[in-house]
Amino acid sequence: MMILAMESSAKPASVAVCSLNSDSLSCKFMGQYFQNSELTHSRTLLSMAETLLNNLDMAPSDIDLFAVSSGPGSFTGVRIGVSAVKGLAWGLGKPVCGVSTLEAMARQTQEPGALICAVMDARRDQVYNALFENRDGSPVRLCDDRAISLKDLASELRCTGRPCYLVGDGAEMSYDYLRAEDLPCRIAPTLLRYQTAYGVALSAARAVPIPAIELEPSYLRPSQAERERAARG
Repeated sequence: MMILAMESSAKPASVAVCSLNSDSLSCKFMGQYFQNSELTHSRTLLSMAETLLNNLDMAPSDIDLFAVSSGPGSFTGVRIGVSAVKGLAWGLGKPVCGVSTLEAMARQTQEPGALICAVMDARRDQVYNALFENRDGSPVRLCDDRAISLKDLASELRCTGRPCYLVGDGAEMSYDYLRAEDLPCRIAPTLLRYQTAYGVALSAARAVPIPAIELEPSYLRPSQAERERAARG
């Protein structure tokens, strides 16, 4: 089964194509287009997919499953990715998978036995976060995706008594905060730190596909416009 995955939940954007062996759930990595230019994803994402498919001598109709990081993340970025995948899959009559951005990041991490702390900058002194433990090369979720303050995250990590391995676009700010709190942690190298479409494909390989019409973003909290409207009553 051929999977085309998209990731646009933060500043980097990427598209990957993988071949899934359904018997072993192993993914053959065929190619990825990654860009961290801070250009608008509505300008880059579909052109990246077109270029990658052309280089692989493939057409959109050759894809069996379209996957996307459906959140959490940038409200605009998540909407662009979900809309792109939904449109492609719906037009071709193909199924989709929306996966957690945080889980996709954890799944591309191969630190044996590590306590993986996936973090994305959520602004307002918060991060989007989930904790995972790497068991036999696969991340096991320890909590749901959430928006949490760095102070509360530090308190929780202190209670575990374990060093953590930070991934995500919020890793650097989290590393600085946790080190200032005398908490042991390591930060993933730059090439492994950011969310990628390859991680999305790995998560989608273990998810249940759904019809394109059912795909929805997962924001975890209201947008700034919704918060301002609520504040005005």
